[in-house]
Amino acid sequence: MAHEPKGQDRKQRPGEQKPEEQRAGVQLAWLLRRWWEEAGNAPGGTRPTQQALASKVGIDQTTLSRYLNPKHTSNAPPRVVETLHTHLRAPAAELERARELCRAALEENSRQRAGGPEPEPTGGTGTPDGGAGGTDGPGAPNRRRSRWTVLTLVAAAVVLAFVAGTVVRDQYAPGSRTPTDGAAAGAVPVSGVPTEEALQWPLLLKEEGDQFARGRALQHLLREEEYEVKADGFFTDETQEAVMDFQRRKHLSPDGKVGKHTWPQLVKELGPGAEGHAVLALQELLNNTGQGGTEVSGRFTAATADDLRFFQRSHGLVPSGRSDVQTWLSLLVFQSPPAHAPEYQRGTSPLPSAPA
Repeated sequence: MAHEPKGQDRKQRPGEQKPEEQRAGVQLAWLLRRWWEEAGNAPGGTRPTQQALASKVGIDQTTLSRYLNPKHTSNAPPRVVETLHTHLRAPAAELERARELCRAALEENSRQRAGGPEPEPTGGTGTPDGGAGGTDGPGAPNRRRSRWTVLTLVAAAVVLAFVAGTVVRDQYAPGSRTPTDGAAAGAVPVSGVPTEEALQWPLLLKEEGDQFARGRALQHLLREEEYEVKADGFFTDETQEAVMDFQRRKHLSPDGKVGKHTWPQLVKELGPGAEGHAVLALQELLNNTGQGGTEVSGRFTAATADDLRFFQRSHGLVPSGRSDVQTWLSLLVFQSPPAHAPEYQRGTSPLPSAPA
């Protein structure tokens, strides 16, 4: 029997980072592990091995082990949670709770990728809970800090407003854009229209290190354009030459760098029934966004559409289940770093059975 995490009833102070055992992802892992461990408790029931269970769910055993491990940062996506609930015959009343934890875990992961750790409390300097302290009477240090905080925030807002106005002016001034990818990584949002979070296309270029899911996605998109490159994530001379030839075909500056002008020309709108290397690229990115569990098969299945809709809803996009340009941009931006390179580099692509 798995032990449930302790400390769930302690109240959290304002601005305090959640203890590890209170995080939604940890609670979800405990819940899923309990489902698995209790699967054989029913009369005549037999708990499946993780290998057998992973096969039924449609994922590999390593991925399933991560989902059942409270100490791992990978969290099961909704489709996997619901499938586990069915195969393990878990209590019906716990399914909705699992869905809530799944949504909360994805939000936690998105916040951590976007902004790092949660901010420390700024309530005061006298006592740990921001109470009275110092020599100027009760709460005096807090009041001084509050006044300085307000003034600082006002000044910062004025500066940001000025900078934003300058950026917008320069961005939309006539003739301000040139067809080159050699500038900073994705200085202009897709199609010149700023998004809510001002997302920018990542810049990939030739270098020695593994560029992981983004690199493999790029190479699959090049293979979709009939370039014979190896989809291993390493941006070598072979990949650079293919990029440059593609840029010349699209009348772009052939600098061999993939950024704000080349990505939109490479990505494709895909939907259920699509097959090929562009689908492999989409699934590579979707599987590495933090929700995990997307099968990288080169076939756009109903499960792929469900995972894509969940990603779109979680990032403020229209949940169409199709990969429009804005969805590709968000997928490329919100990529999780590999947990440890050797396992990640074993790669799910190119597959011998992948469509040509």
